[in-house]
Amino acid sequence: MELLIKGGRVVDPANGVDQIADIYIENGVIKAVGNSSGVSASEQVQVIDATGKLVIPGLIDIHCHLREPGGEAKETIVSGTRAAARGGFTAVCAMPNTSPVCDSQTGIEFLKARAQATGAVRVYPIGAITKGSSGQELAEMADMAACGAVAFSDDGKPVPRSDIMRLAMSYAQMVGKVIISHCEDPELAKDGAMHEGYWSTVLGLRGIPSAAEEIMVAREILLAESVGAPVHIAHVSTAGSVELIRQARQRGVDVTGEVCPHHLALTDAAVEGYDTSTKVNPPLRADKDREALKQGLKEGVLTILATDHAPHTAEEKAREYNYAPFGISGLETAWPLYWKELIETGCLTVNEMVAMLTVNPARRLGLDGGTLTVGSPADVTIIDTEREETVTLEGWQSKGRNTPYVGWTLRSWPVATIVGGQVVMTNRQLVQG
Repeated sequence: MELLIKGGRVVDPANGVDQIADIYIENGVIKAVGNSSGVSASEQVQVIDATGKLVIPGLIDIHCHLREPGGEAKETIVSGTRAAARGGFTAVCAMPNTSPVCDSQTGIEFLKARAQATGAVRVYPIGAITKGSSGQELAEMADMAACGAVAFSDDGKPVPRSDIMRLAMSYAQMVGKVIISHCEDPELAKDGAMHEGYWSTVLGLRGIPSAAEEIMVAREILLAESVGAPVHIAHVSTAGSVELIRQARQRGVDVTGEVCPHHLALTDAAVEGYDTSTKVNPPLRADKDREALKQGLKEGVLTILATDHAPHTAEEKAREYNYAPFGISGLETAWPLYWKELIETGCLTVNEMVAMLTVNPARRLGLDGGTLTVGSPADVTIIDTEREETVTLEGWQSKGRNTPYVGWTLRSWPVATIVGGQVVMTNRQLVQG
């Protein structure tokens, strides 16, 4: 039950730490950060040499689809959390669009019990805003909050009625939780398969206009402002959305936004070969949108990085582009993609990027973790920033192999994931047990 991580570059934005240091862990808790020469450890201590590597708080993904119950052919809590561990994540927040929808205390308790019994990392349940995510009647938000829901969302669908969303924000605020909004005007986006623009015209695919997202972002901001409630915008993808969030934050609205790796690494031009692994909602946008997202992150307008991990079966993704489901399996490639797009381009510092994957999501949803503070749970990720790998499906843990990155050579990979003091991934391999 003792672990000593020696000689790594410890980056802990929550405490303003960036130094070469050792971390001593005992009984699942961080006991010391600094020079280990004064640590009184037993001979049974496990030592990890982190020389030349980055040692950070365990990564937290606040937007993930684990599919269980009802979608076990796509993903299970076992496979999804193993994919998370391989990607360096020590905690994931599970979206409620399962079958049945997680819209009750029973659903929250099921997810918690299954995750406790079978999960490789921590799983935090997100409850549905409306019953069955139908958008018509509020779910039992207070009951779900009382038994462990960390936020509320109908992700995968918007809440079309403004009166329902306004009421939901008020109730969520009463129980101290945040609404996570999937911003999409269903009529504008109807039957769309990709971003509306040059490439949708060339490829003959029905487009989803940027306005479909931006109209709903504007609505959520105005509703949150009117009731004085917090709101978080999921998978921000357009320049217009960034500007709306920027203006709202400047006037004091409690709104945050997240960015997903695929909206930084790809544009709508990637759809040219009709590879359905590029079909995602919101869709891959134009290059100007990608640059606006980066600028929003750089300015601190957007403060959280998330994966929107959305696994599907090979059979589903083998359909024609128009009929294939939306989604990219993203947990196992998120960190190196962010590194490529944000660190190697000079958009963010390492400290800024680490904060967006640790302390920022933890604080937004009130989660334990996101820090290496002495006395905190020993959730730690170790990154080899010089490690270079070509993405293949060998060793892939998610059941969903719908990734457009096969064949990409990326640098900076997680090499150890530690959850509650237990090593669950080392040297890119999952630890059995």
